[in-house]
Amino acid sequence: MTAMLKVDGLDAFYGRVQVLHGLSLEVAKGEILCLLGRNGAGKTTALKAIMGLVPPRVGAVMLDGVDISLLRAEDIAKEGIGYVPQGRRLFAELTVAENLEIGLMARNSPRHARDRVLDLFPVLAERLHQRSGTLSGGEQQMLAIGRALCLEPAVLMLDEPTEGLMPAMIQRIREVVLLLRAEGVAVLLVEQRVEAVLPVADRVLFVENGRSRDCVRASDLGADHALLHRYVGVGA
Repeated sequence: MTAMLKVDGLDAFYGRVQVLHGLSLEVAKGEILCLLGRNGAGKTTALKAIMGLVPPRVGAVMLDGVDISLLRAEDIAKEGIGYVPQGRRLFAELTVAENLEIGLMARNSPRHARDRVLDLFPVLAERLHQRSGTLSGGEQQMLAIGRALCLEPAVLMLDEPTEGLMPAMIQRIREVVLLLRAEGVAVLLVEQRVEAVLPVADRVLFVENGRSRDCVRASDLGADHALLHRYVGVGA
């Protein structure tokens, strides 16, 4: 399959400390790739580097064959990458409607993009005039994902989207991610919990000390726990 998102040999630093060492990955249209690894392995930094929030010093980020490595984060969003960071990063004092409007403005998306979000997450339609800071954790996560979907992205990156959520909320987010995959969106997912990854991911890339290591089909991990023990320290 042709990669919608291709990352080739990224080096990234926080100050003088190198965090990513030649990290590479590919995500195809209509595929879910999950990054797995221990805390501090570089998974979140990988997403930030792709998004231009931690500019890579070496390497390339290609979106549908176009090099976007030198673009600013806001311009990368305009090119079609939606990013839902860990911790959601909503505008807490703004309403649900205003947060979604910011998503629309980021790429001058049509109004039907917001309507689609409200169809996917009906609870948000009931909360349009409520300040986002007063929503439950699950509702905030839905809003963060919805804001990213207002860009109508070709690639959606999610950092720990199910962290701390109730099972019903986790299930709804999982359903939406699978629907997006079926519609051809390339999904790059960071999750710490193995049990949240295996039901949705097509492939799993293990990240260790800022380096991309083994990349395997998610279906293979259920039968062979050796890689999980090596890179995450747990079984399936």
